[in-house]
Amino acid sequence: MNAIHYHYKFTDKELKAVLDTLIITVDTREQRNQHILDYFRKKDVAFKFQTMKTADYSAVIPQNIELGITRDLFLNAAIERKNGVNELVESIKDRSRFENELIRASRHPFILIVEDLEGYQKILNGNYRSKYDPKALLGSLKTFEARYNFSTVFINPTTSGNYIFHSMLYRAREMLKGGI
Repeated sequence: MNAIHYHYKFTDKELKAVLDTLIITVDTREQRNQHILDYFRKKDVAFKFQTMKTADYSAVIPQNIELGITRDLFLNAAIERKNGVNELVESIKDRSRFENELIRASRHPFILIVEDLEGYQKILNGNYRSKYDPKALLGSLKTFEARYNFSTVFINPTTSGNYIFHSMLYRAREMLKGGI
């Protein structure tokens, strides 16, 4: 016997109502992120802490029977954050640990944000604490991006909260527009 499959398409008004319930999940081990939490609070972005196996941020649309959401919907996407080029370099130097993190993260679409707007130039010029060769560092980063299908975004820390929220919001929107 075949199961019956159907998709419910939300109206624009329903879609907005559902997206207004979005909650950003923040890994309990995430450190030095007060600026991000301050942004969430200032903009009334709902968030909660939970232990995450991989990445630092994701999102959930909580169960809401009135809106037709019969169970929590966890977003199939994540954001890993590094608080600067030096942290990124140290992560890449610890190759096996970093690669294991990327293997886990690659099961879902994810983005690596590095809070340093000039980070790419710093990598090219070797302007970081480590003695890691700039060409080797760039090669490792770009190889990991290709191998594990993610992008690295160099961003000003003052915009990280905005970037995280809007990345999750629009991913959730596209997921819901496809029907559930």
